[in-house]
Amino acid sequence: MRDIPDILPAGLDEEALWAALLRRDALPGRFYGVTSQGVVCRFGCPSRAPLRRHVRFFDSLAAGVAAGFRPCRRCDPDGARSALHAAAVAEACHLIESAETPPSLAELAARAGYARHHFLRLFRDVTGLTPRAYGDAVRARRLGEALAAGARVADAVAGAGFGSESRVYEDTGRVLGMTPGVARRGGAGETIRTAATEGPLGMVLVGFAEKGVCFLALGDDEAAMRADLTARFPKARVVPAGPEAEAVVQTIIAWIEEPRAALDLPLDLRGTAFQQRVWAALRAIPLGTRTDYGALAARLGLPGGARAVASACANNPVALAVPCHRVVGRDGALRGYRWGLDRKAELLRREAG
Repeated sequence: MRDIPDILPAGLDEEALWAALLRRDALPGRFYGVTSQGVVCRFGCPSRAPLRRHVRFFDSLAAGVAAGFRPCRRCDPDGARSALHAAAVAEACHLIESAETPPSLAELAARAGYARHHFLRLFRDVTGLTPRAYGDAVRARRLGEALAAGARVADAVAGAGFGSESRVYEDTGRVLGMTPGVARRGGAGETIRTAATEGPLGMVLVGFAEKGVCFLALGDDEAAMRADLTARFPKARVVPAGPEAEAVVQTIIAWIEEPRAALDLPLDLRGTAFQQRVWAALRAIPLGTRTDYGALAARLGLPGGARAVASACANNPVALAVPCHRVVGRDGALRGYRWGLDRKAELLRREAG
């Protein structure tokens, strides 16, 4: 390797960097080389910590490569292996999506050129699901779309690739989060009572189903929020709520003004089993704290499932009571929030206070 001077990131000396390396802190934009192995790693690399005398620090991957180090295969600092893995999984997802019957794990692994156990771990890390669970989700989506379009339950079940109606009815929570009849009706026969009011962060719209709050939105445009509710319950009868809703609405407004504890409301949440798991995990995040999508996925036993968790957060129909605003990017930056990033920032500020 060429003998070139190390370039230290501004504001951090070698001792601080060494301490961060031992703690496996993630330091975006900072790298270290290991002379005994000839590799350059990103901070947070899961490999065993090297000896201090073998370490060189760099402020860019390019600097490490220029010094003669090659990218580590474990932490993949240049993203090359991750890109290959993502492409292989994307191809497998396409095969599952386009097939009438989901391909077996052996077929998918052979097509991708990996051993079965390795491809299973790879697929789960990228999507947050096993290939079988992904195939089940595809069939559930097809079933839900067909039912929403008004197809007969038997026809929708057969068209989605389920062998029989009994398989769907045996575990309705896992497949659709509700019975096929309820999904087909799209809220038909239900009455959704709504209450809207101005709050500290703009308009608040609450939808009440028989079992509890099924919709809670924040925004500036009441018509847009009502359109969102209608899209979720296209065939439901939507009527104004009576005086009985006043106490719930005032509880919500008071909580926004001064968050003190978890916003405890009677909820009627409808989603897939995976979404329900994520929403339950969100409700367990303590007031005044925050986590990132990857950490939340790991807590659910899905290392690498950050994108799947983010998708479930994006489909959360109930703001505040299911506090998806407490999930941020790994670098601490605020990511998408369906009710606006400014509101997300303000909610976090109020909770921290």
